[in-house]
Amino acid sequence: MTREPTNKFYHNTISEHIVAVADELPIDAVGMWQIVPGARRGFDLEGDALTDYVRRCIAELLSRGAVPVIGGGPDGPHDWILQRQYGSRPEEIIDSVIREWLAKGAEIEGPGGLWFCLPQYVWSPPE
Repeated sequence: MTREPTNKFYHNTISEHIVAVADELPIDAVGMWQIVPGARRGFDLEGDALTDYVRRCIAELLSRGAVPVIGGGPDGPHDWILQRQYGSRPEEIIDSVIREWLAKGAEIEGPGGLWFCLPQYVWSPPE
């Protein structure tokens, strides 16, 4: 039996932590700027292990109905704006987001980057 690493701050396993991250969705959107540092600081993940964590986290968010969004800005008419360029199927969205994140050097983006939000809070621009 393989034992998962435990978070240094919350003392939950990686699987438990991923579920806890997605549990935020009814309250607020979840940003990449939260996912990546949560894995790095809480579990000391880097490289393939970090990529796997981010992939699993996005998969859990999507399984709860979340969609990729960006913020509409403090003065914008919409809080969250759907980002269709990542695709429409979960695996397509996951692969696109991971590919883009890795192409940017797997860095931690600020709050102005990509988020995941429940559709009822999202504005979908006309196609």
